Amino acid sequence: MSAETLPPQPPPLPATDPPSSPTPRISIVHGPVIVGAGPSGLAVAASLRRLCVPSVILERSDGIADLWSHRMYDRLTLHLPKPFCQLPHLPFPAHFPTYPSKDHFLGYLHAYAHHFSLRPLFGCTVMDARFDPAVSLWRVMAIRRDLSDVPMQALSPSRSSDSLSESSRSTSSVSSETLTEPREPEVVEFLSPWLVVATGENAEPVVPEMKGAEGFEGSLLHSSEYKSGVEYEGKSVLVVGCGNSGMEICVDLCEHGAMPFMSVRSGVHILPREMLGTSTFGVVMKLLKWLPTKVVDRFLLIMAKMMIGDTEKYGLKRPKVGPLELKNTTGKTPVLDVGALSLIKDERIKIVSEVESLTSNGAKFVDGGEMAFHAVVFATGYQSNAPLWLKAISSFHSLPTPTRFIFLEAGVLTAEGKPEHSFPNGEKGIYFVGFSGKGLLGASVDAIKTALDVSARWTRLSERKDVGL
Repeated sequence: MSAETLPPQPPPLPATDPPSSPTPRISIVHGPVIVGAGPSGLAVAASLRRLCVPSVILERSDGIADLWSHRMYDRLTLHLPKPFCQLPHLPFPAHFPTYPSKDHFLGYLHAYAHHFSLRPLFGCTVMDARFDPAVSLWRVMAIRRDLSDVPMQALSPSRSSDSLSESSRSTSSVSSETLTEPREPEVVEFLSPWLVVATGENAEPVVPEMKGAEGFEGSLLHSSEYKSGVEYEGKSVLVVGCGNSGMEICVDLCEHGAMPFMSVRSGVHILPREMLGTSTFGVVMKLLKWLPTKVVDRFLLIMAKMMIGDTEKYGLKRPKVGPLELKNTTGKTPVLDVGALSLIKDERIKIVSEVESLTSNGAKFVDGGEMAFHAVVFATGYQSNAPLWLKAISSFHSLPTPTRFIFLEAGVLTAEGKPEHSFPNGEKGIYFVGFSGKGLLGASVDAIKTALDVSARWTRLSERKDVGL
C-alpha cells in the first residue's frame, strides 16, 4: 500500500498509554495535517486551498502567529522590505510602509487567514506524530484544551483598518472535517497520508546555561519576554547576543533612557539596511543572479566599509568568512543596521566581551571585567521544537547532546532539529515549510512547492474509485 492510499477504517495503534489515559477520538483528514498556524502554516494552507485541496491546521496557542503576537518586542519592524516578506497569493496593502511594523504584519496575517477562510484548530497541542507503515498514514496525536474562555477575536481573527478590502476576499470554500470546540480537554488522533511540519525554526527560545544565573538578583529574561524599554529607564541592562534582535533591543533601551551593554562573543557582520537607493537585500538578490556568492560578499563588505566604516574599532569584529557564505554555512544572519551602530559610536550602547558568569548583582566577563546590572536580556535566538513531537519513521533514540531534543534515526532531522533534505521532499508524505533558513521569503517558496506536490498526490488519490473523498 502506498502513502497515497487512505483505508476507510485504519486500525488503531497498539495501546502504549496507562489504562487511565482517555481513548483518543479518531479524525480522518482528507488532506494534509498542518502543524503550526504561523506564517508558514498559513501560507501552505492558502496555497493548498487555491488548488482545492482541503487541510487541517493544528495550533497549540489561542490564535494565529503566536510568536508574532506574544513573543516579539513592541518596537519590532520587519528587517526586509515588504515585497520579500509577504505570503503567497496576497500582497501587502499598498499603504503599508516599506518596512512594516509588528502590528502591521499581524494585521496582514489576520487578513490573510480571513481572505482564504483559514480556520485553524486552536488550543491543539501535538504530542506525538509518527508514520504508521502498516497503513501508510501519519498518526498525529494532539490534546485539544477547553477554549471557552478565549476571546472570540483570538478564535476568529477580525479585520482591522489595515486589512484587505472586502472585494479581495476569497469566495472558495473547501472544508475538511469540522471539529467542534471541546468543553473539556480531549485527545484526538488525526489520520492523514500527509504531514506538513510548519512550526518553523523559531518555536522555542534558546537560553544558554550560564554560571551563577540562579544567584542573580535582578531581572533575567529571554528576548521573547522583552516588550519595551519603558520599565528599564535609568537602569543598566546587559543584552547577551549581537544579532538583529540584540541590536534592536539595545536601540529600544536607549530610546527609553536605559543604559544598554551588549555582550559580543563572536564576530558579526553589520551591513547598512539600504544601499544604492534600495534595500541591501534587494541588491543581493539581483547580484546573486549573475555573480558567485564570494564576489557578492566582497562587494557587500566594500560597500559596508564605505557607508558605515570599520566596525572593528568599536569592538565588533567581522568574521573571516563573508556574510552570505557565513549565512549559507552556519545559518548566522548578518545584522541589518536600524540605528544601533550610530549609538555604539556615540557610546550610548557599550560593547562588552563574552560573559563568564553572573553574580548576585551583575556579571563577570572573560576579559576580567566585572559590572553591575539591573537586568540581563538573552537575545540568543530560537530553535525548532519538532523533535519533541515528531517521532522516527521506524524508531528513535536520544543522542549525546546538551539539548533535550529527541532526534530521528531515519535521516529526517539534523541534530539541530532541522530537516535533513531539500524542501519539500514528500518522502513518506512528510513536508517541512519554513525551515530553509531563508526567512519569510523562503517559507513562501516552500509553501508553494509543498502545495503543488501534495495537490498532485491528492488528485491521484481522489481519482481512485475505492476511496470515498
